[in-house]
Amino acid sequence: MKFLPAILLLTLFCSVEVSAQKPAPARVITYRNPVIAGDFADPSVIRVGDTYYAVGTSSEWGPAYPIYSSKDLVNWEYVGPVFAELPKWTMGSYWAPELFFRNGTFYVYYTARRKSDKQSVIGVATTKDITKGFKDHGLIIEWTKEAIDAYVVDDKGKLFITWKAYGLDKDRGIELLGAELSPDGLKVTGKEFSLIKADPTGWEAGGAEGQAIFKRGNYWYMLYSGNACCGDRCDYQVGMARAETLQGPWEKYAGNPVLFGDDTWKCPGHGTVVTTPDRRWFYLHHAYNGIDFTFAGRQGVLSELIWDETTRWPAFRYGKTTPAQAESPAGAGPVPQHSLNFSVNYERDTLRLPWVFDAGQPKPKFGIRAAALEIECENPAPTGNFLGHTIKKGSYTYAAEFVIKDNLFQNIVLYGDAQNAIGYGAGQNRVELWQVKDGQYEILQKQEIPDKYKNIRLELQSRFGRYYTFSWGVKGQKIDSLTSSVQIEAPWLPRWDRAPRVGVSVTGAVDQKSEIKAIEMKYD
Repeated sequence: MKFLPAILLLTLFCSVEVSAQKPAPARVITYRNPVIAGDFADPSVIRVGDTYYAVGTSSEWGPAYPIYSSKDLVNWEYVGPVFAELPKWTMGSYWAPELFFRNGTFYVYYTARRKSDKQSVIGVATTKDITKGFKDHGLIIEWTKEAIDAYVVDDKGKLFITWKAYGLDKDRGIELLGAELSPDGLKVTGKEFSLIKADPTGWEAGGAEGQAIFKRGNYWYMLYSGNACCGDRCDYQVGMARAETLQGPWEKYAGNPVLFGDDTWKCPGHGTVVTTPDRRWFYLHHAYNGIDFTFAGRQGVLSELIWDETTRWPAFRYGKTTPAQAESPAGAGPVPQHSLNFSVNYERDTLRLPWVFDAGQPKPKFGIRAAALEIECENPAPTGNFLGHTIKKGSYTYAAEFVIKDNLFQNIVLYGDAQNAIGYGAGQNRVELWQVKDGQYEILQKQEIPDKYKNIRLELQSRFGRYYTFSWGVKGQKIDSLTSSVQIEAPWLPRWDRAPRVGVSVTGAVDQKSEIKAIEMKYD
């Protein structure tokens, strides 16, 4: 046996000691986008104490402006809407709500279309308790033919509101304006001033909007969006500018645009910047998923900003596209994917689902009675009284179980608006697959149901939000489905600035009520 020299043994021993004492690298916790799944465009986010609140566009859906809360910017819970009842002076286009918090009061400055002239204007509402909805204070800004995308800042104790103007005026360029507000934030008191004008020859040719303004050091900074926001031909991008005073002059960054789309997340933009307690900077904005695209809408995604202390300009940490996966804010864990699913059996469950409805139609009357969801049939439109859910991913299975009625059709529906929908319903001893396209109603297929079947299950399988398979059945029995081998495609369903909803509706004799026993949503 050979013995190692003492000096070598000492060297090996020290090496082992150093290696043993070297700490293991910390595990990096990551999140995946989206952080708020489904159609949640133009998100506004604020931090109040240790809680973040976000609100987004609801477009033509009621209730208006969904609110979410989070402790970590990654895991979000639905709180409720800004308006459970739509403001009576409005008629739709519920866009770009902006949250603001001051002296114990939450404000929301929102865009809506006015009934009297169908023009987009800006309103304001307040609450002391964000979980209980907002009180509407009505109109605050109207500007020729269009005023949208409000954003409010506090500059040395004075409040200022900014907005996008001129979008619909002939021979006038798109411009971001600002003005001083009253101390209570409920009316404009100052004369308007210009922040930036869209460059009609560059990447801003489609406009400038969705401004998020924040301060760091001696500068005010602005992230703003340009080009086409919505639909399958969108080309939304983000630029930035800065100024030493809010009134300007504003200097646009020479490297604009600083964020644009790729195959993973398309057409990013229109969000808000928020800081974490440990001074990290995040931009909560929207983008289309590269696979589901317009069929799932513009979803809430999170991108981090970092700072170049030499130039004093920010940059996106992961480059010029939205990250698919990124380092989480401190304390944030991964988003639990199963949380998107839901299942309700009204014979035993008390869960109340967050229904949405078409803001352009009479609000459906519904309730849970006699161990069933009852929706009153009172809307003569071919799509009937519709209650829906925001679709979180394009691939899913949605099902409803109900008792067949002789004078009422109960349907599961993919709903774009009252003029564009696909439905699959049962009643009068038959099932029917129907569509309403550009207002024209057509029965695509139908099949008789034997009298012995009183409780039926209708099911929809969606792939990428584009290909649909409908089927019916009875618990415990195998039955040939109406369209088990037929795949339906409906690329005409997405409605420009919003994605379809999936849900249930009733059609038929007026004053009749549905008897829906169970509803289930399961995402792939």
